[in-house]
Amino acid sequence: MQDGGFNNENYLYYMLEAQRAYTAPLRLGIDIAAQWFNNESNPFYDNGHSKIMRAYLVLAERMTRKYEKPEFNIKECIVSDKVYSVKEEVVFTKDFCLLKHFSKVDNKNDLPKLLIVAPMAGHHATLLRETTQQMLSHCDVYITDWTEANMVPEAAGKFDMDDFIDYLIEFITFLGPEVHILAVCQPTVPVLAAISIMSANNDVNVPKSMILMGGPVDARKNPTAVDLFAISKNLDWFRQTVTMKVPPNYPGYGRTVYPGFLQLAGFISLNLPRHIDSHLELLQSLLVGDQEKADRTIKFYDEYLASMDMSADFYLQTIEEVFHEFALAQDKLVSRGREIHLKNITKTALLAVEGEHDDIAGVGQTKAALDMCSNIPDSKKRYYLQEGAGHYGVFSGSKYRKFIVPVIRDFIYSLHSTANQPTIQTGQKHNPKNNGVSIAARA
Repeated sequence: MQDGGFNNENYLYYMLEAQRAYTAPLRLGIDIAAQWFNNESNPFYDNGHSKIMRAYLVLAERMTRKYEKPEFNIKECIVSDKVYSVKEEVVFTKDFCLLKHFSKVDNKNDLPKLLIVAPMAGHHATLLRETTQQMLSHCDVYITDWTEANMVPEAAGKFDMDDFIDYLIEFITFLGPEVHILAVCQPTVPVLAAISIMSANNDVNVPKSMILMGGPVDARKNPTAVDLFAISKNLDWFRQTVTMKVPPNYPGYGRTVYPGFLQLAGFISLNLPRHIDSHLELLQSLLVGDQEKADRTIKFYDEYLASMDMSADFYLQTIEEVFHEFALAQDKLVSRGREIHLKNITKTALLAVEGEHDDIAGVGQTKAALDMCSNIPDSKKRYYLQEGAGHYGVFSGSKYRKFIVPVIRDFIYSLHSTANQPTIQTGQKHNPKNNGVSIAARA
């Protein structure tokens, strides 16, 4: 049998693709019916039956859809009360990642460079669309747009956490000195590793600062259901149970991955009642004609349900190093023979941001970096806890916009000259009272 063909370890992936093929005629029928019931020329358009059918057809289409990667679709931003067009462009290409730049057309403000490192953990980098949109008003923004593993030919070779670290060093070097790094969730660990390696080598391009948000820097602290599940199984269980070969209808045929649909199932299971309620509310909104509320739910789930395959090598190494051995937290992480010691970081300022109700990376896991980076001066370390925020609220939503963005902006600007910096946007003055805790690392 050809390597990568069907076997017991791959049956779920093959069954899913077969189901998608089998339901193609059903989806065509749903589409035709939806066109009929949504056509205002339909003589029965306004009757109760048609309204009910339109609502149920929306849900039927969404239940049978394969959710493709969304677009960033960031068209403009505001800097100093002036609107600028935004141009999205690829500036650095790797097999498993595109480094993208969101440039502001005709903007003359001298803004700090910010590299947003998106997680490679089930969702596409577009999950950080709002993170990116908000920071565009204050920084010159770049982001790592990771390529779905099933789209990378097997001939391109493997990709693991060591490769992730090396990619980051390449990107940081490409962007040059004075860059700031913002890492959300999973990449907090490889970001710390990359900066440690660069610092040990006295690299002139070592970043100006790092902003670590809701990540498992030390997953031993306040472990969540995600952490407990990761440590409850050995590495062979993960290898045998959740990794499988990509089917032949993708460019990455034969590559071993942790499929996005399995990751999504795990995410949904953490809050299944909430997701069921959200879809029941969506149905109700469609039935009563509250299209604005329905559109908000649809927009969220278009992003949330668009999962991506992850390289099995990367996934398994992350499970082993971060959740089984706690290698970085115990000062034992080694990458390609390079010992990672966070005490080597001396010049890069550090801001740790956590959410009070984070059920992915518990409170204290990101804050641990402040003590682990023992040779960063206390004057260059900050911690912020956002009250009332869950995991996604750390990088999106109203609390992120109102409270966390100003904290990040002020932290970055405190490290630069005030010359040519944009004015603070209306309504974005930071007031942590009753909404968060912002303190120096050892205050």
